Amino acid sequence: MLFRKKIERACSYCLNGARLEDGQILCAKKGLKMETDSCRKFRYDPCKRIPAKARALDFSKYDKEDFSL
Repeated sequence: MLFRKKIERACSYCLNGARLEDGQILCAKKGLKMETDSCRKFRYDPCKRIPAKARALDFSKYDKEDFSL
C-alpha cells in the first residue's frame, strides 16, 4: 500500500516536512504543522510512510498432524 495512487494527504509523510517531537512537523514551505495537516505543497515521500504491522498468525486451529510429513 505504500505506492498506491490515491494517498490521503498528511504532513507526516510529505517530502517537505521534518518530524519533530510531540506530533509536530516542520514544513519547509509552511512552517510548523501538525502530523495530520496537509497543504497544496504536499509531495508524497514513500520512505517516510510507516506501514501497519502485520497481524500475528493464529496456529491454534491446527494440530500436530498438520505439521508432520
